[in-house]
Amino acid sequence: MRIVTWDRAGQSVPAALVESPEGDRLLDLAGLVASTLELLSDEQLLADARAAVASADVSGLPLRDGERLLAPVTPRVLLCVGYNYRGHVVAGGEGQPDPERPDVFVKTANTLLGPDDAVRLPPQSSDVDYEGEIGLVIGRAAHAVSAEDALAHVAGYTLVNDVSARDWQNRTSQWTLGKCFDGFAPLGPAIVTADEIDDPADLLVEVIRDGETTVSQSTSTLIFPFAELVSYISQSITLQPGDVIATGTPQKLPDALRDHRAVADGDSVRIRVEGIGELTTVFAS
Repeated sequence: MRIVTWDRAGQSVPAALVESPEGDRLLDLAGLVASTLELLSDEQLLADARAAVASADVSGLPLRDGERLLAPVTPRVLLCVGYNYRGHVVAGGEGQPDPERPDVFVKTANTLLGPDDAVRLPPQSSDVDYEGEIGLVIGRAAHAVSAEDALAHVAGYTLVNDVSARDWQNRTSQWTLGKCFDGFAPLGPAIVTADEIDDPADLLVEVIRDGETTVSQSTSTLIFPFAELVSYISQSITLQPGDVIATGTPQKLPDALRDHRAVADGDSVRIRVEGIGELTTVFAS
């Protein structure tokens, strides 16, 4: 099931995307739950929502195109992981061994952005960049869980664009200010429930910038697979339903890396992962 938050006439409404011959349609779930967070954390409500999707008369549902979606969940915390794909290394670090532990940082609440909203380029930065990532959405509280049990705490998967102001990020050893300009974390468009993903260790992450593929790499090359990330982070932070872990981005392909250029007004970046969907971010001054 694909869960979204629908901006319906100015009201934030939990909904599901339902396939139809004309394209995805929106099924209002407000009669079942008050929010997507409530849905994600209750197996019975999820079962009820799946039944509603299965019995829906799609002809009477509005098309998703033309409707505005908000971030599918508002996380209490958005945790991000750096350098988690083999081959993605800090500049000048080629040939270095894999890190011993995940490199975890936080994006603050002001960064959250819906999938249909443009990222506003801050005039304070001259080097804004993008990173396409899979986000793990927590459905059950997780404290000091083992890697073997960790994925049972993941309700679903979404997409995250970890937008970064590289000039600010590289000013100090702490990345916070470069990662946390307003709107620097587009999220969505949907949360795909975990039962829909057969093998999270075999997903192709692609990023397309203005029609050119700049990233293409499988989650099979993760240094720390999803279960290890959840387990490791939960040793320190008790993860709560709705929390999101952005699992890292692959290195850009050689041509894109060589010809690096900052994101500019009007640029479009599309993150695509089969089974999870597509998140398109437009940048504007």
